[in-house]
Amino acid sequence: MFSRLREDIHCILERDPAARSAWEVLTCYPGLHALTLHRAAHHFWGRGWHWMARFTSHIGRFLTGIEIHPGATIGRHVFIDHGMGVVIGETAEVGDGCTIYHGVTLGGTSLTKGAKRHPTLGKGVIVGANSQVLGGFTVGDGARIGSSAVVVKPVPPGATAVGNPARIIQAQAEADREAAAAKMGFSAYGLTQGDDPLSQAMKGLIDSAGSQDHQIALLWQAIEKLAGSARELPGQPCVPQDAQRTDCFDAEGLNRLVK
Repeated sequence: MFSRLREDIHCILERDPAARSAWEVLTCYPGLHALTLHRAAHHFWGRGWHWMARFTSHIGRFLTGIEIHPGATIGRHVFIDHGMGVVIGETAEVGDGCTIYHGVTLGGTSLTKGAKRHPTLGKGVIVGANSQVLGGFTVGDGARIGSSAVVVKPVPPGATAVGNPARIIQAQAEADREAAAAKMGFSAYGLTQGDDPLSQAMKGLIDSAGSQDHQIALLWQAIEKLAGSARELPGQPCVPQDAQRTDCFDAEGLNRLVK
């Protein structure tokens, strides 16, 4: 139990620049308190002590403003930031490393008992403030749900969903941009899709850096392939008078270039 608590505190210190110390996180972060109480409630639920589980969940809701059904499955390193008004339904599943902001609902659209009514969030999903994810579908690993979005269908891994009803925007481009930005030491999440000049310039720089890395990788692959062919061919070294010949090559020079 204490190891999980240390993990939760550490992940909050990593993701929230406003967190100054472990003691502050332990005593002043309702998301941490809600998750701790949920683990107890989920334990009771698994043992069939449903009233005790619901009552523990109710206490957590009263103290934190965050309602997590004891039947929900919550992974490791989950961060509920601020948290007021968050609702997580009975059959919801939240993967490792997810971040959930205030006002989020992981709800259902079906009244069938025993059915999978609530969404499943993959690993590393970010759900923006006041967004609603409704239904028994999956939000893929690394996906982003924009603030106030209403999501009623699956979201591919790495995609960004915005609007009401939510639409997928530049799924592959956003994933590539996020990966390129991560290599530079920061996250591109939060860059707007509008016409802000600074945002557009930042996107252009990230895309250009990613494109150059890809071209350099292709160039080195071609050089290595050419060097391998040069080692296998029994040709003879070129001399100045052989400049017009096509069956000779400078194998030593090519090998030096690759090395």
